[in-house]
This record gives sequence, structure tokens and C-alpha cells, in this order.
Amino acid sequence: MNFYILTLFPDMIMQGLHTSILGRAVQNGILSIEAVNIRDYTIDKHKKVDDYPYGGGAGMVMQAQPVYDAWKAVTDRLGYRPRTIYLTPQGKVFCQQDAKTFACEQDLIFLCGHYEGIDERVLEEIVTDYISIGDYVLTGGELPAMVLADAIARMVPGVLSNDLSKTTESFEDGLLEYPQYSRPEEWRGKKVPPILLSGDHAKVDAWRREQSILRTRDRRPDLIAHANLTEQEQKILKKSCNGVSDMIN
Repeated sequence: MNFYILTLFPDMIMQGLHTSILGRAVQNGILSIEAVNIRDYTIDKHKKVDDYPYGGGAGMVMQAQPVYDAWKAVTDRLGYRPRTIYLTPQGKVFCQQDAKTFACEQDLIFLCGHYEGIDERVLEEIVTDYISIGDYVLTGGELPAMVLADAIARMVPGVLSNDLSKTTESFEDGLLEYPQYSRPEEWRGKKVPPILLSGDHAKVDAWRREQSILRTRDRRPDLIAHANLTEQEQKILKKSCNGVSDMIN
């Protein structure tokens, strides 16, 4: 899979995405990550990429020409117009299902804005998806672009050394992940739940499922209403609200 990130700060992108799991995936040829410097495509002799907004107001706006030419340089090389994602607080809030959907693409272009935004005319021309990572404002689109690249890349076969982890983590099946434990068996007086030491895989799976449901109910009640629960699990969830839990009994 290939990521092309249009940005004013390519070093930020390359330093952030060429380490750890994604860095290994790049070295192994599973991923390609390219930061395209928008400033390289301005026709202004001073390398200026922004100007005052028409109609007045605070701040500056990124101009259409350098953004379009940076995008066109990528699409001309590819020979087609891949999905182009503009990172903006005005977009749809990104979720795990979006990561799975985008991971099906061969190429993705991310557009990172700055200042007061980007000239609307070029957005209308090139953007296919408007995506936000939350209801707050950042100084630019680089951090959101890296968040999306990381989340999407994990869905690409071969990026994770253990693909099973993709099916057991948070937001799979609409639930948060169950609590995890490692050695030592006791730490600061706190012991690992005995069921995890039992060797009974069926009971372990049932306990983990229960913990995922209860954790989602407690920490993300907005998710539990839409979680994929069996009829029996829904009944048990109601019982647990009254302090009763018998999911693994």
C-alpha cells in the first residue's frame, strides 16, 4: 500500500512514520510512505504558499495552485486519481471501520492543511473524503494524517507480525478490548485473575468477552448500545448493572 502525504512539513511526516511497526513494513516493501512538500510546487519566487482571505478575517489561507500542482504531480505518476483525504475538523469522524475500508485501496493521498485552511476551489477539485480525528482543532493536518496512516496500515496484511491481534483489539465487534496481563503473576499486591492461569481456553475466552462488554459499558456507553451482543449477553449485561454477573459461571 502506498501513502502520499501532501504537507508543508515533510520531515515531521517522515520522522513520525518511518519507525516501529510502520518503519519495518516500509523496509519489507509492504508499505510505501512519501511526504510531498507542497512548497516545492509554488510558483512564487519566495516559496510563499498562502495569502490573505477574500472577505477579510484573521489568519492566512493556503492557495489553490501549489496544492493542486503537488496533487497533480502524484496523480500524473500514478496514472489515475486515487482517493484523496483532506484532514479537517469539518470532516466525518474517523473510526475503525474507515481504517478497514481505506486499507482496501492501493494508493491514498492525504492533504494536510494549515493556517485558516485551504482555498475551497482546490478542495472541490481534488478531495474525495473529508476526515476528522475528533472534535477539536490542531495546528495542522500532519498529526491526523499520521494517525490515519497508522490505523489504516495496521489493516494491511503483513504489517502486523500477528494478524490475530487485529481481530481481538478495541472496536472489533463494537467493543473495547478486554484487560491484558503479563508477568509477574503478582505485582504490588495485585494478582492476575486466576481464570487466566487456568489453562481452560473456553473459560478464558468467555471471561475476556465479559470484560470487553463490561469495560465498554463503563467507559464508552455510547458504543455498548450498538455492540453486537447475543440475546443472552444482553440479559447478562442488564443483570450486571445491578451488581450481578454470571457470564462465565
